[in-house]
Amino acid sequence: MKITRIEAIPFAIPYRKPLRFASGQVTVADHVLVRVHTDDGVVGTAEAPPRPFTYGETQESIVAVVEKLFAPELVGLTLLERETAHARMERTVGNPTAKAAVDMAVWDALGRTLDLPVTALLGGFTDRMRVCHMVGFAPDAEMVAEAERVRDRYGISTFKVKVGRRPVQLDVGACRALREALGPDVELYVDGNRGWTASEAARAMDAMADLGLTLAEELSPADDVLGRRWLTARTTVPTVADESVPTPGDVTRELLGGSATMISIKTARTGFSTSQRILHQCEGLGVEVVLGNQIDGQVGTACAVAFGAAHRSSSRRAGELSNFLDMSDDLLTEPLEISGGELVVRPGPGIGFDVDPGKLAHYRTDR
Repeated sequence: MKITRIEAIPFAIPYRKPLRFASGQVTVADHVLVRVHTDDGVVGTAEAPPRPFTYGETQESIVAVVEKLFAPELVGLTLLERETAHARMERTVGNPTAKAAVDMAVWDALGRTLDLPVTALLGGFTDRMRVCHMVGFAPDAEMVAEAERVRDRYGISTFKVKVGRRPVQLDVGACRALREALGPDVELYVDGNRGWTASEAARAMDAMADLGLTLAEELSPADDVLGRRWLTARTTVPTVADESVPTPGDVTRELLGGSATMISIKTARTGFSTSQRILHQCEGLGVEVVLGNQIDGQVGTACAVAFGAAHRSSSRRAGELSNFLDMSDDLLTEPLEISGGELVVRPGPGIGFDVDPGKLAHYRTDR
């Protein structure tokens, strides 16, 4: 069970259409496949999706930090020495998705070694999750058409609407169009990606008060401490901290400072080990969580649903598990399938997926 090698493989898969939001847009999945090899011949795999406009990581930086800093520190450890691995990676500041991918690949290797599913090792609460789909910036008619297509084809009835444009009426109009087209039984919530000021967000939320929005995520920048606190105190919709909470300490700051009332957990950002820390932290404080998405491919989505389904708190709400639908291809031998609005955890040991070597050879960018 000793780690003998860690590799980071950059790959690029185009999206069928760009996903646009307040902090940027994504047209190509320039991700990194992280593999942890053991002396038993087991290989654990996970995915690191860099978001330079959010965390400062790039595909190149993830490859470099995994291979040049993390691998030399972790080779020789056993798969059970996860706390030691965590402590050694934490010596390096930042790099959340690189750390998360290594952590999840270690868990995958452990599950494969023990011939057990990772979701069972993490908690085993259920084997599936309801799915939420993100709708990015586009003309109102296109946003409505996308939501209707996803609802009709996959049975999804929860949608996170990207907001944060100026003027705020653009997003108010889009949310109103979605509510009118989808009806009252579909759940809608909004994600600003820090695009508005607190006053703009307050004006927008007032204008959408009749739409039955269930959550409001990162409407304004985390650095605007007093503005976020004022905004959270005046709105009746739960406010979700996402990009602002990459560490347990950030979670404490946002919650105790009154800047948020809920937390988004992303396995792409905090892996399995730190995600569990944050989940239990929130449970102890009586705070709800929602399972987020970092525009993951199918590898990352399989990791996310394995974690979300493993715990009661993270499986209560629909998780953001459908963005891989917009990718033109993926790496798995057996693609993930959303049916009846749900995504089932992959069966089998580890996280339950296998990477197609032909597809990886085609899409990797280091050869």
